[in-house]
Amino acid sequence: MIDISMEMEQHDCPFIDTTLDYDVSFSAVQWEFDAAKRELETRMLVQGASRSALNNGVEALRAHPNMHDYRLRKRWDDTAQIQTVIHETDAMARIRGHDGFITGPFYIEDGSELWHVGFDSGAVADTALSELERNNEFDVMSRDQVGGPLVQETVQNVNAGLELVEACRDLTDVEREALTAAVEEGYFESPRETTLNELADQFGISAPAFSKNLRRGQQKVARHVVETFELFSGSADGEATGRWLVLRAVPGLV
Repeated sequence: MIDISMEMEQHDCPFIDTTLDYDVSFSAVQWEFDAAKRELETRMLVQGASRSALNNGVEALRAHPNMHDYRLRKRWDDTAQIQTVIHETDAMARIRGHDGFITGPFYIEDGSELWHVGFDSGAVADTALSELERNNEFDVMSRDQVGGPLVQETVQNVNAGLELVEACRDLTDVEREALTAAVEEGYFESPRETTLNELADQFGISAPAFSKNLRRGQQKVARHVVETFELFSGSADGEATGRWLVLRAVPGLV
C-alpha cells in the first residue's frame, strides 16, 4: 500500500473557499460518500478566530454553490459542530476513480487542505496524482510504502482514538462540566484536594446532585475505555476492525 500525505488546493471545495475569506478552520470528524448521488456527507468541527469569524464563516459556507445541505448541530463560543452534504469535487472524483482511500483525518485552513490518502500500488498512485494535477494544485509532503504490521498498528490507534472521541461526544454538557471541574480541582488526586460539597457549590447544586452528574460521566467514559481495551485485544488476535472497513469503503475526501 502507498500512503501519501499532501497539501491540496481545490477550486471547487466549499470548505477551502471559506477559509480563504474567513479566519476559520475545519476538522473532519466523520464522513461518508454516496456514490449514487455523488455527494459527500461530513460532520465537521469548525474553529473560528473569534465568535464573529465563526458566524461569518459558517454563513458563507452555507451559501456556497457547491453546498447541498448544511445543519448546525452544536455551538459553543468560537467553535461549532456542523453536518454538511457537498457535491463531489473534481479532486474527489479523480482519487475515487483510482480506488484511492482515506488513511487519516483531514484538516482545512488558510485555503489549503491536508489530505492523507492511500493507493494499492505505486503505479496507480502515480496515475492518480498525474490526473489530479489537471484541475487542482497540491504538494506531496510524504510518500511511504507500508506493509501489514504498520497498517494494523495505525488502524488500531485510529480506532482507539475514535472510541475515546465517542466517549466525549456521549457526555452531556452537565456531565462534561462536572468531570472537568473534578479533574481540575484535584478531586481524583490522593489525597483529594477538594470535596464534593466544594465542587457542588461551584454549580449551585447539592452534593448528591453533583455526585450523580459526576458518576454518570465517569460511567460513560469508563465504558468507552473498556471498549478501547477490547479493540487492542481484538487487533492482537488478528481480528478485523469495523471502522477500518468503513474508512476503506469511502474512497473520497473533501
